Amino acid sequence: MAKRENYNELYLFMQVVREGSFTAAAQRLGLAQSGISRSVRDLEARLGVQLLVRTTRRLSLTQAGEQLYQTTESGFDALDTGLATLAHYRETPSGTVRINASQHAIEKCLLPKLAIFKQRYPDIRLELMNESRFVDIIAERFDAGVRLGPEVGQGMVAVRITPDMEMAVVGTPDHLRRYGFPQIPADLAAHPCIAYQFADGGLYQWELVLDGKSITHRPEGQWAFSDSYMEAEAARLGLGLAYVPVELVADDLERGTLIRVLQRYSLRMDGLFLYYPHRNVSPALRAVIDTLKI
Repeated sequence: MAKRENYNELYLFMQVVREGSFTAAAQRLGLAQSGISRSVRDLEARLGVQLLVRTTRRLSLTQAGEQLYQTTESGFDALDTGLATLAHYRETPSGTVRINASQHAIEKCLLPKLAIFKQRYPDIRLELMNESRFVDIIAERFDAGVRLGPEVGQGMVAVRITPDMEMAVVGTPDHLRRYGFPQIPADLAAHPCIAYQFADGGLYQWELVLDGKSITHRPEGQWAFSDSYMEAEAARLGLGLAYVPVELVADDLERGTLIRVLQRYSLRMDGLFLYYPHRNVSPALRAVIDTLKI
């Protein structure tokens, strides 16, 4: 069992591996490079194994070094998490929480639910960034992101924040008078349809249900957008049929400015999920998670 005073050497070893060199680790920690190098050599001598292969150009791990790094990293991360949870005992969690989400998610879910932070957590700053594309939340320094469905990358946790979402095919009365009312999904071929375009240029294929089976329709028309709000707005202008979450057009349907068609064939999609790295959840982010989850 390692002596208590050796934990500092383990920490220095972990930082050298993370930073990729003794020089970078020394700069990050504000310590002398020679001191860090000596500590790692002492650690290797004490353990009786070589941990790092040093060359003039790069640093690499031996098999023993890789195993120790994984163990050390998980151990220090667990310690960091444990220390962070102590802040839950503070009456007012503080700090900044940055969330990447679509306008739909921000307006219909995040803002209504998180508005209580004004009174409940006045020391938490919330940055809700409106983007429709999928982003690497860690690389772009977000604390969390919002997406449809629970499928997220390795090392991420997904928490449901809305019920399942019902989709709706909608168009203006004028559009439907001109092109007719579609009775079955195949009738969509006769209509200009507004497309949702992903960041990579691909189009969302409308997912519909026919006789209990999933079918798709490729929207054909002049218009493509990267945001469901813009799709709905284009439909209001009579530019074509749109396939959007029904809650975005509920007021239009009630007023009759938009008409819903093919309701029996429309899909119910997984709702919105908040996703975040499973390690080192700050008290401020924990307050956000606990407020949003259903």
